[in-house]
Amino acid sequence: MSQSHQQPALSKCPGCEDPPVAGDLFCGACGYDLSAVPARPDDRPTMAITVPPAAPAAEAVRWPTAEETDSSDVPAPVVRPADVPGTDSGGRPLTGPDTPDAESGRGAASPSGPVLTGGPDSAAARVRHDDRADPGGAEASGDFALAAPDPRAPEHAAALAAAPAPGAKVCVACRSGRVDADGYCENCGHAQPRERDHMEQELDAVAAVSDRGLRHHRNEDSFAVSSTALPDGSPAVVAIVCDGVSSASRPDEASAAAASAANEALLESLPRGTHPQQAMHEAIVAASEAVNALAQEPAGAREHDAHRHQNAPACTLVGAIMAGGLLIVGWVGDSRVYWVPEDRTQPTARLTEDDSWAAQMVAAGLMNEAEAYADERAHAITGWLGADAYELEPHTAAFKPDRPGLVVVCTDGLWNYAESAEEMAAAVPADAREQPLHAARALVGHALDGGGHDNVTVALLPFAVRPQGAGSACDTV
Repeated sequence: MSQSHQQPALSKCPGCEDPPVAGDLFCGACGYDLSAVPARPDDRPTMAITVPPAAPAAEAVRWPTAEETDSSDVPAPVVRPADVPGTDSGGRPLTGPDTPDAESGRGAASPSGPVLTGGPDSAAARVRHDDRADPGGAEASGDFALAAPDPRAPEHAAALAAAPAPGAKVCVACRSGRVDADGYCENCGHAQPRERDHMEQELDAVAAVSDRGLRHHRNEDSFAVSSTALPDGSPAVVAIVCDGVSSASRPDEASAAAASAANEALLESLPRGTHPQQAMHEAIVAASEAVNALAQEPAGAREHDAHRHQNAPACTLVGAIMAGGLLIVGWVGDSRVYWVPEDRTQPTARLTEDDSWAAQMVAAGLMNEAEAYADERAHAITGWLGADAYELEPHTAAFKPDRPGLVVVCTDGLWNYAESAEEMAAAVPADAREQPLHAARALVGHALDGGGHDNVTVALLPFAVRPQGAGSACDTV
């Protein structure tokens, strides 16, 4: 039975410099093939590239004496390249045949002509100093064997002929290989940046940005933004943000399915005249059903796995609708919605309550907010979408702002770095209502600058009110 060669432990991945997990064959951050990292060679004496290995001498070599210091008062090297007879890579002598100078111990200047008398096939001309075979005939050119496959070699002609066609996706690492359906280069095996690693979308009245962050190997967040019209022709703007539960299987698929299902449900119900708050409730139910469907298995497999939903795909959801002068929010989990008025002297507000351990402790009066969120259990969620979730309890709330402002819909990857409403307002750029996409990018940058420990997703909806509008109301369920 063959055994794989035991690679030495790596402190950093050669591709992204992240510390790899012991025993991994591929880097969890960038997909670099760790098994392709060459083993450290056995220690051996350093050999000057320009000095051919000498034939066995009849007597010990008498090294010339070097000067004690050079012009900078730094100890001089024990041996200089010109101190020992030899040739450079072009066959020119480093020193002449003269005996070492009596005073300095070094040889006289080299003559202008070469000292090698043999032809190209002579032993001296065939000397190599890289300890590598060169079947491609590199000896004649004086080149060392390349660390990577030489594209000029005949055995790689077929690979060059199979280069990606114009318009095909090319590897970002080797710049030549074709990227397969799994997102890896067929030539060098390097993992390619996933489409979801960074996503941006902007409509007339909403913008959203999602980023993988600095610590996760993939983006498990997803979002959907859209606009439609109510039966009276007035606009309705929608933003849905979902955060995959990392401890569940396929969290990235769960968040994508939930965001898409909720968005489609709203685009279907709002134009029919469904009240926006009821439409949000129905959209959350539709998102839950879409995530539940990911856990379904063929009937024949159920008898082999009675607990098939034990680690079912799961995610959280938060959404906002601007329609008819109302602001509707809905959520399950710990993603949030913040209200930031255009006049920053006016109070800001968080419009959602987390489905989390910390929120429960605060609601029960057992801890204050600072104590609860400082606990290591703070972010343990108590509500989510998924086949193994408890009874689904969608939360919705309706607001009627009496002043213009900005609606911030985000995952905890952002609000972890701007938790209070005041901190979030301070992080929002002053021109966010005029440039929502620019502001969304800035907020993602705020999270990355803070450490980027999680995926980061934020959607911004500039809210405008009619000049004659007055008063405000809030209803929650």
